[in-house]
Amino acid sequence: MPDIIVLGLLFLLILGVIVLQIILRSKLQELNPLIRYVNDNFVNLNSSFQQLNFGLNVLGKTQEKIEHSLREEIGKNREEITGSLNLFGGSISARIAEMANLQQNQLDGVLKQINALTQSNEQKLEAVRSTVEGNLRYLQENNTKKLEEMRATVDEKLHHTLEQRLGESFKLVSERLEQVYKGLGEMQTLAVGVGDLKKVLTNVKARGIFGEIQLGNILEEILTPEQYLKNVPTKKNSSEIVEYAVKLPGPDDAGPVLLPIDAKFSQEDYLRLLDAYETGKVELIEQAGKGLESRIKSQAKDICAKYISVPETTDFGIMFLPTESLYAEVLRRTGLVEHLQREYKVNVTGPSTLAAFLNSLAVGFKTLAIQKHSSEVWTLLGSVKTEFNKYSSVLDKIDKQLKTVTNTVTEAQRRTRVIQKSLKNVEETPGEKLLMSADLIEIENGEDEVNHLA
Repeated sequence: MPDIIVLGLLFLLILGVIVLQIILRSKLQELNPLIRYVNDNFVNLNSSFQQLNFGLNVLGKTQEKIEHSLREEIGKNREEITGSLNLFGGSISARIAEMANLQQNQLDGVLKQINALTQSNEQKLEAVRSTVEGNLRYLQENNTKKLEEMRATVDEKLHHTLEQRLGESFKLVSERLEQVYKGLGEMQTLAVGVGDLKKVLTNVKARGIFGEIQLGNILEEILTPEQYLKNVPTKKNSSEIVEYAVKLPGPDDAGPVLLPIDAKFSQEDYLRLLDAYETGKVELIEQAGKGLESRIKSQAKDICAKYISVPETTDFGIMFLPTESLYAEVLRRTGLVEHLQREYKVNVTGPSTLAAFLNSLAVGFKTLAIQKHSSEVWTLLGSVKTEFNKYSSVLDKIDKQLKTVTNTVTEAQRRTRVIQKSLKNVEETPGEKLLMSADLIEIENGEDEVNHLA
């Protein structure tokens, strides 16, 4: 409040000063004609000094009157301004006091309204709070009931589903175990047979007998007994006996020349190579391949040293490999067959190639017989015609038999490895891996059925 009063007084004072300046300017404007008149008279004073002195006297008197009049006017104006300022200041002070009272009354009214609104809001908030708490309590109770109902429903469904799934799982496990037991029984039966076959093939002498029997069967099918010899020495003054030797016509009827044929079966080296192929490691494959090549070269060297003796024998011998897979692996070795032919005069044959070679010899025998017995040419031509008609069927029969033997040995070797892996898994983990072994047996049986149908 004091600041407002001071500002009002200052405003009134400034306003009074402005009014005084306006009044003084109006008085000065009234004096301007008189001053112009004095100036005009002053000009005329130059013509007459006397008039000037008179004018000065008159002017002095007039000036005194003017000054006196001005003093009186200024005094009156000052008094009027002072009164006006006092009156204005009082009016301003009254107005300011009135405005202060009015503002105070308005503030009091606003405070009362605010207090009333505050109380009303508190009452409404209390009512809203009570309503919300009641609704929340109701929702909580309702949600609790619904959750209990949902929990009961879910527990019932989970229990039913769990029982159903467990029943199906136990049923599946039982079926799988039954299949595993059946597979184990079949594997045991097969293992006995494979074990017997493995015992036969593990013995070096037995392997030799296996190759010798297969070689004898091929010779017996293609040649006549007079065209080959069995277990005969081919070198003079030597006790080394070759398994089979084919009789070839000698020069000038000097007697037959023998073609030595010896069966070789490098099972251990070949199985090591197959195992290396399964691992996929290049170093093991190269090492096993070199071992097989060394064994084949050593066997070819034995054939050359023990059975080749010119002129009693041909200048080359035949190494017979009893399985097509082993023969194919030897052929796949770069330069191995050429090395055996060049260094040891030994040709490598498999079941199919030996049959073709012997068939060529049989045809050659017949050609020589025709040349030596020209008088019987026409008779022999009829026989040759008959033989040629049977030639195709004989070849087909030989091919089927050779493939059957080869596939049987290869399948036995593959089943041996599968059974060993399956039994190894059964020994290590009788749980999940047992089921995996059963699946493996089912897959293998499926493959066998497909191969059988093919």
